[in-house]
Amino acid sequence: MFTGIIEGLGTIRGVSAASGQGKRFTIAADFSLAGTKIGDSIAVSGACLTAVSIDDRTFTADVSPETLSRSTFGRTRTGERVNLERALRLSDRLDGHLVSGHIDGVGAIRSRTPAGNAILVAIDAPPAIARYAIEKGSAAVDGISLTINRCGADFIEVSIIPHTASLTTVGLKKIGDAVNLEADMIGKYVEKFLMQKQTDKEKSAGVDLQLLARAGYL
Repeated sequence: MFTGIIEGLGTIRGVSAASGQGKRFTIAADFSLAGTKIGDSIAVSGACLTAVSIDDRTFTADVSPETLSRSTFGRTRTGERVNLERALRLSDRLDGHLVSGHIDGVGAIRSRTPAGNAILVAIDAPPAIARYAIEKGSAAVDGISLTINRCGADFIEVSIIPHTASLTTVGLKKIGDAVNLEADMIGKYVEKFLMQKQTDKEKSAGVDLQLLARAGYL
């Protein structure tokens, strides 16, 4: 579990084939990884990866075919800058929001508009992800916990302050660049529970006129 508060940046030092259709990344962090052990989770631009080896500030992690298919990692190249965050400790402050590190899909930067000392960044988002967005809610963009200013059926808009732009990759992103997106997990759970509750209610009620009407038979 993560907070979306980025610890620092890192650089992809190597991309190699792993077993099956996966890949192995070698990543050099800009900060000390002291205390990090093999098997620990590290969010790399929002995706939870497991460190399989560590050497000073450099670690390697395997990337599964599922993660490659749902994230920007399928096109990752040596030299790319990435956001890094180590897993949340139970004693830590939760400064961002609850981030699982499980990428829901890929979006793209639609626009960047100066607004005072900030930059308004609109991001094209698949409708399956945008459906969970609410104004003043949260979303993780390349692992960064951001507040949603506006949203629609296929986009979200966030405000980037200079501090965030200087410490994360969002300050480097240009229009058209791809980003990893993770919707707020609370919204997904609420939807699942409500759908299950409705299904259970319909099962217990049996077939009635309202059910037939919803199904399009009346």
